[in-house]
Amino acid sequence: MAPPISAFQAVYIGIEVLIALVSVPGNVLVIWAVKVNQSLRDATFCFIVSLAVADVAVGALVIPLAILINIGPQTYFHTCLMVACPVLILTQSSILALLAIAVDRYLRVKIPLRYKTVVTPRRAVVAIAGCWVLSFVVGLTPMFGWNNLSQVQQAWVANGSVGEPVVQCEFEQVISMEYMVYFNFFVWVLPPLLLMVLIYLEVFYLIRKQLNKKVSASAGDPQKYYGKELKIAKSLALILFLFALSWLPLHVLNCITLFCPSCQKPSILIYIAIVLTHGNSAMNPIVYAFRIHKFRATFLKIWNDHFRCRPAPPIQDGLPGERPDD
Repeated sequence: MAPPISAFQAVYIGIEVLIALVSVPGNVLVIWAVKVNQSLRDATFCFIVSLAVADVAVGALVIPLAILINIGPQTYFHTCLMVACPVLILTQSSILALLAIAVDRYLRVKIPLRYKTVVTPRRAVVAIAGCWVLSFVVGLTPMFGWNNLSQVQQAWVANGSVGEPVVQCEFEQVISMEYMVYFNFFVWVLPPLLLMVLIYLEVFYLIRKQLNKKVSASAGDPQKYYGKELKIAKSLALILFLFALSWLPLHVLNCITLFCPSCQKPSILIYIAIVLTHGNSAMNPIVYAFRIHKFRATFLKIWNDHFRCRPAPPIQDGLPGERPDD
């Protein structure tokens, strides 16, 4: 039986539900827009759809499971472990999708003339599949044995109990902090974050360099082409900031748990850190989609066609009034 819910937990659950209600429709709208707008079906938007799928799953699956773990019901050890692992899989998928998008934007400014021959839809699909396979491997590693079963088993046997241990299902009860810090953070979160910093810095450098040279580009007008890429690069810088803001606090708390077991962590800080990680999934449709004119136009068409019953004209590849920097 789960312990009583505290005031902090009640507020936390309410915020998580709100995030899910924003994240799921927002990311479903992104996927829907790519489906209905032919001009959005290139390699770049394959990565955005993959990110949106992961974020939908965060809102529809991870957040309910996170709420369940926060309540802490009594379950068998491996049952609790199975509840905790989807959180790791889907959040890792989001991180890798963000990295893939950053690499894609880098290639667009590094090799604009050869970009479409290098980054083909088929290669993009292979890259997406690789990201998901890697996410499952990273997220399911605790199921392969890197968990707290041995410690829990010792306490279980010491109490004279037999069979599989029954635990209060909480994340830190079953997931090893060594795994979270040394493997998850130091290998699969921090390096991608640092790599994105380097990528974005290089993107800004290349764009500024090309704008100063005013060399010819695939779009014909270098000012228009690289002006567009500069705007996208600014969006990537914003994504980088939000990524760091959302993920670093929780991992810093995990480091404190591992390296300073006697240190007290205020409950409110833990709740804020968890909410930030999930909130990142609700931010992504806003930052990626609503800053792109074709997405905004498609969203408006979907709204008019399906919710206001006012069919809009078909969306063309070259949208009227589309600004050069969109």
